[in-house]
Amino acid sequence: MSSSTSGSNEPEPTDGLKAVGAVLKSFRKRAGYTQESLAPEIGYSPHFIASIEQGRRFPPTRFIDQCEMTLDAFGTLRLAAGQLSRQRGLASWFRRWALLEQEAVALYTYECRLIPGLLQTEAYARTLFANRLPPLGDEQIEAQLQARGERQLLLTERPNTAYSFILEEHLFLRGMGGHEVTMELIDHVLGLVEYRNIEVQVMPVVRARHAGMDGPMRLLETPDHQWFAYSEGQESGQLIADPKLVSTIQMRYARMRAQALSFEDSVSLLEQMRGAA
Repeated sequence: MSSSTSGSNEPEPTDGLKAVGAVLKSFRKRAGYTQESLAPEIGYSPHFIASIEQGRRFPPTRFIDQCEMTLDAFGTLRLAAGQLSRQRGLASWFRRWALLEQEAVALYTYECRLIPGLLQTEAYARTLFANRLPPLGDEQIEAQLQARGERQLLLTERPNTAYSFILEEHLFLRGMGGHEVTMELIDHVLGLVEYRNIEVQVMPVVRARHAGMDGPMRLLETPDHQWFAYSEGQESGQLIADPKLVSTIQMRYARMRAQALSFEDSVSLLEQMRGAA
């Protein structure tokens, strides 16, 4: 599997995140828990807890609430987390969705413009950032790469979350970044679909019927079984909570799952692309 989903791509700790991590660690030890013993009590993995304590992850609201209750932290954790006003490397309009992603029990993504961030390799992502206009500086590119690497940990740290991706075939045919980058990307996606909770379907270039003509879409289900949708355009994003609109997007996504190649046929197509290199 590509290193883009490994822990080495977690962002460098910021002072605010390190402060939250230190507070969490202090209250955890005060309550007599190890990271391993705390994990089942709050519903998060020991690795997730370690990432928070090391200041390498932005703590979700539910995580803070669970820790407050379990560790009897007197509101101190909430106060510390409340000081975190931004997530470096993420677009301002995307941050609310990114927080919901961390808690989702199901996450569905349709893309026709580029490979979704959760599936990108570092080389593919770097190509996208290097070609952005207005141009990004080196520090901005590195910050965005770090943020993307952190998001990708969701795929391996949340094995009970169901991930579904519908990707247009032309995204792999475009050759973004060149031949080697594309081959690495296909290898990476083929590696990810070996996980039981990750499904990728390819929408063929030629399709007489297509329910996704209104553009990219994302859906997620929260632990409380609420559904939200997200739509992104040029320098903007819209979080959709209206049940009627969310239902419409669910209907379109469900139809596309039937119109795209099956999971098995999609994997076969990607293997053919890789073998034809």
